[in-house]
Amino acid sequence: MMFGKVTLALVTMAVSSTQGAFVTTAPSVAHSSGTTLGLHGMVAPSASLNHRRTNNKNAFQRNMSTTDDEVAKLLAAAKKAREEADDLSRAMGKDPDAAPKGRGEAIIKDVSPEDLSKMASSIDFEAGDADTQAKALTALVESGDFTLYKSVASSSETMLRTFPVSLNMLEQRTGLTGEILGVTDSSEKDVSLDDIKDLTVGVVLGSSALAIASLVLLPENVGATACYFFALIPVMFVGIGSTSPGLIAGAIVSTRGSADDVSDRLDRICRHEAGHFLCGYLCGLPIESYSVSEDMGVPLVEFGLPSINDDSNTSPKQRELTREEIAALSIVAMSGSVAEALALGQAFGGEEDLRNLSALFRKSKEFLGATKQQDLTRWGSLQAYNLIKANLPKYESLVQAFKDKKSVAECIALIEQRS
Repeated sequence: MMFGKVTLALVTMAVSSTQGAFVTTAPSVAHSSGTTLGLHGMVAPSASLNHRRTNNKNAFQRNMSTTDDEVAKLLAAAKKAREEADDLSRAMGKDPDAAPKGRGEAIIKDVSPEDLSKMASSIDFEAGDADTQAKALTALVESGDFTLYKSVASSSETMLRTFPVSLNMLEQRTGLTGEILGVTDSSEKDVSLDDIKDLTVGVVLGSSALAIASLVLLPENVGATACYFFALIPVMFVGIGSTSPGLIAGAIVSTRGSADDVSDRLDRICRHEAGHFLCGYLCGLPIESYSVSEDMGVPLVEFGLPSINDDSNTSPKQRELTREEIAALSIVAMSGSVAEALALGQAFGGEEDLRNLSALFRKSKEFLGATKQQDLTRWGSLQAYNLIKANLPKYESLVQAFKDKKSVAECIALIEQRS
């Protein structure tokens, strides 16, 4: 069979009588294109194909030479940039050859609880000097004596990387809801419509009975005046209930009393404040005040903000807040309610923390709309939950320390104790 101008050469065999062997000539296929098929069908390149390959090889070598030149230029530019950076560091009084002091490079020492307490006691927490506190605690961390101060921001930066958290996500991961965290008005939540009706009937009947008794028992002129006064009480009650129903609800709750006795309330407050203290310390926020409440005799902690290194001399309370500071404050603000709900199943008094957090949101450098604020509130609750669960033994020790009215230094020593 013939395709184009292809010819098939015949195989010739010659037998050498003197050597007793076959001499075989392999078949070859000649193409009109100038290529010849040799043994086993391998293609022997023609002169034109060899010429094209030579041209492609030369072009490839030229491209490689150009690429090498570009790489050399980039390396030279990088070297020059490093030299300029080193010169700038020296001008600022820093050693460019010194190894950076990272948190992971710090040597963790085995320090006794007594030594931890002494180290913490050497820091003045009552003065409320945020910068002095931060420098002293950071020095203890770098020396390896302390390990947990500002650990959220230093060793686990992802903890302060915010992300949207929905109500379903928060409930699925933690079992917490807005009602459990106590971020709704507790007085309105605990008062039903029947309670309002009963109170209204009681006010009307009580005022009527007092009005009649004043007419019967008091002198004529005094009794008449008292009767008019008692008659106005139901009118005033309806007016207050129409304009400010929360006042009526609060009055009902106060007269009803709390289901918690004194010991239960003490435990609740200590758990709330211990949650604030633990998360605030882990986030590296400075302690602004630490005092014992007059009504319950429980230590109350309040965290502040560090100053920034600029020429504005702006007070930490007046300056705008960075994204990382907003994230840390969101965790600390929600940590009290989260800690309370974890132990007791229900938190009370979270409205005040939420109001303070809303005020901080308004001081953010970046605009935070209503949706972003809600996401940050739920995100802060989720992260506070994770921190407390991860440090649960330390948290329980801190709760007992609050009940025993321990000092700030003693509380920090408990947190820093080696497990």
